[in-house]
Amino acid sequence: MSSYEFVETARDGNILTVTLNRPKVYNAMHPPMHHELDRIWNDFAADQDLWVAVLTGAGDKAFSAGNDLKYTASGGTMQPPASGFAGLANRLDREKPIIAAVNGFAMGGGMETALACDIIVAADTATFALPEVKVGFFAGAGGVQRLSRQIGRKAAIELMLTGRHVGAAEAKELGIANQVVPAAGLMDAAMAKAREIAGNSPSSVKATMRVLAKLDELERTGDGLAISGPVLADLRQTEDFAEGVNAFVEKRPPQWKNR
Repeated sequence: MSSYEFVETARDGNILTVTLNRPKVYNAMHPPMHHELDRIWNDFAADQDLWVAVLTGAGDKAFSAGNDLKYTASGGTMQPPASGFAGLANRLDREKPIIAAVNGFAMGGGMETALACDIIVAADTATFALPEVKVGFFAGAGGVQRLSRQIGRKAAIELMLTGRHVGAAEAKELGIANQVVPAAGLMDAAMAKAREIAGNSPSSVKATMRVLAKLDELERTGDGLAISGPVLADLRQTEDFAEGVNAFVEKRPPQWKNR
C-alpha cells in the first residue's frame, strides 16, 4: 500500500485495514487527511483483490474527534475532496463494505464517518455524539441524513439537537452500533466480521451493495447530502459560527448572539 502522512493502511488477504493516525489530536480530521482518505478509498474500490475494509483510529482514546476545529480557526482554507468528509460522506456508489471499529470516542465528524460505514463494531469504552450544535455547527457531513435514516427519527433528532454523548451500550440499543465488545478485543472482533464477509461470494456482496446504493438513490440520500452545503455556507456567515469555533479553541463557554 502507498505511504500516507495522516493515515496508515495494511492488507490482510482480501481485507484492507485503514487507521486514522493523528492520535495527538484524537484523530481529528482536516482537509489534507480527507484527501489522503479519498485516495485510499479510490484505490480500495479499484483493487480486485480487496473485498472488505476495516476503519479504526490510532490509540485507545479516540476513533476520531471529528472536524479539526483548530485547523479551521487557524484559517485553513484547503477544501475537502468531492467525496466529502473522510473521503466517505458523499461516496454513495460503493460496492465494497466498510466496517468501522470504533475504539474510543467518535465525536461529530468522527461519528458521521462511522455512520457512513456499513457496520459498526464498538469497544465497550466507545462514546458517540453529534455535538456540533454546541460549537456553532451542525452535523453537515451526513450526520443529519444518516442518523435519521439508520435509527428512529425521534431518537436521532434528540441526539442531534442536544449534542449529548451516547455510550456503547446505548448505541447498540439505539441501533447505532451492530456489536459491542471489550476494548482489548475490538480489532479481533472487527477482523472476524470482515473475514466472515470476505468468506462469501465477493460478486454477491457487491451486488447487494449495489442494490443498497440504489435504495439510497431512490430515497434521494444524495439530494439530502447536497442540502448541507448551502446551509453550512450560510451558517459560516453568522456570528455564532465564529463564536463557537473561537470558544472551543479558547476552552471557554460560548456567548451566543443568535445572529
